[in-house]
Amino acid sequence: MEIRRAQFMGSWYPASEKECREKIEDFIADLPQVKPEVKRVGGIVPHAGWVYSGKIAAQVIAALKDDNPPDVIAVFGMHLGPRHPNFIMASGAWETPFGPLVIAEDVAGQLAKGFRFEIESPDRHVQDNTIELQLPIIKYFFPDVRIVPIGVPPVSRSLAIGEAFVNIVRRFGYTAKVIGSTDLTHYGANYGFSPVGSGPKAIQWVKNENDKKLVERIEAMDPQGVIDQAMENSNACCGGAAATAMAAAKSLGSEKSQILAYSTSCDVIPNESFVGYVGAIF
Repeated sequence: MEIRRAQFMGSWYPASEKECREKIEDFIADLPQVKPEVKRVGGIVPHAGWVYSGKIAAQVIAALKDDNPPDVIAVFGMHLGPRHPNFIMASGAWETPFGPLVIAEDVAGQLAKGFRFEIESPDRHVQDNTIELQLPIIKYFFPDVRIVPIGVPPVSRSLAIGEAFVNIVRRFGYTAKVIGSTDLTHYGANYGFSPVGSGPKAIQWVKNENDKKLVERIEAMDPQGVIDQAMENSNACCGGAAATAMAAAKSLGSEKSQILAYSTSCDVIPNESFVGYVGAIF
């Protein structure tokens, strides 16, 4: 089996199994160990280096764990604009410090028959942090799961891919969960975006206005609203991924979204340029 080598291991997150395990266990140490009253089918996670947003990602993925682990997890991500194509990794496996995560080739193959994709493989792919940063956490909590890594642009037609994923896994008789990876507003000179200047007023604007608009669409389970917000207000770098994961979650029966956490990189290291992060559960 061909394995896609991890490109951010040892820099954005630890390279060793021991260090990864310790980090994840530290991230979830204050997460209440309570069984959910309703089934959790997916979530939204950020994808900065673990020092900035690993805790949010780990707590969302940990909250998806229950007594019946899924057969397949779709992981939606990639920094794409509305004119970009769809991407899918359709074969092989992806390296993590806990061992490889195998691609659900049957599911990916059926998706690729129904939509136009750029087909990625372990030796031919775009460098991407948005999906890779989640994989060690997924492997830790769901050691036997297979994955379908998918990149989707922020356009309405992407939502059908999430819905089709659910239809396909059901035809195969599999259980599934979905994860969408996005960060929120990228603010400051480093990102060429500073509409209200700098300093405390900029942080408050991002938290209480710009990011809040996007978070409200997540809370409302409004996939199209997420796409619209991302395009209008630059408050999601992977709006297509978040929206498509939400569309898939709705197809899995989700009727409710819970915001688990919100922060910015300034909460870790203050800087005039900073990024917002949200964790949500469907």
